Amino acid sequence: MYKLVTLKDVLRIPPDRFGEPVEKVALEMLRQEYEKVMDPELGIVLCVVDVKDVGVGRLIPGDGGAFYEATFRILTFKPEQNEIVEGVVTAIVDFGLFVRLGPIEGLIHISQLMDDFIDYDGKAGILMGKETGKRLMQNDIVRARVVSVSMVGGARGGKIGLTMRQPFLGKLEWIREEMEKIGGKKG
Repeated sequence: MYKLVTLKDVLRIPPDRFGEPVEKVALEMLRQEYEKVMDPELGIVLCVVDVKDVGVGRLIPGDGGAFYEATFRILTFKPEQNEIVEGVVTAIVDFGLFVRLGPIEGLIHISQLMDDFIDYDGKAGILMGKETGKRLMQNDIVRARVVSVSMVGGARGGKIGLTMRQPFLGKLEWIREEMEKIGGKKG
C-alpha cells in the first residue's frame, strides 16, 4: 500500500551551504538520507515529496553547522498482509512467477497459481494449466493477495509471497471471464 506520511527530523546543515535557501538544502539532504531506505514501520521510502516547514536554526558550540527541525512528507510503499494487489509478471520460472508490485517484486509459487496441474515451458516462458489451458507469461497483468511479507533487506532483499488461488484473483482476463459468467454478460 502506498502512503503519504508526514515526518519531523533534525538536520545538520554544514557551513558551506549557509548562503543557499534553507528549504532547498533541507530537501536535498532529506532525499539523500531517506529515499530508497527500508523502514520496518514505514516500508520502502520511495521519495521525499516536499518540505513543509524548516524551523529556526540552532548552533551548538564546537560544531560549525546549524541544526534545523524540518517537517516533510514522504511517499512510502509497504505491502500489508491480505492486501489485494495488481502487478505485471516480470519472470516465469519452473517454481512460479515474479510480479512487479511498484518498487518491489512478489513471488507466486506454482502451487498458488490456480486450481489445476501446471506445465512449465521454459523455452516459451509459459506456465499453463493442464486441464483449463489457462496460460501465464511475461507482461501479463495479474491480481493476487499478499500472504507473506518479509521486509528484511529492504527493496532488494524484501520478500512478498502472493496467491491467486481464490475467487476473483488471477490474470485479469480470467477475472473478466468469471464476472461475465456470473453476470451473464458478454464483454
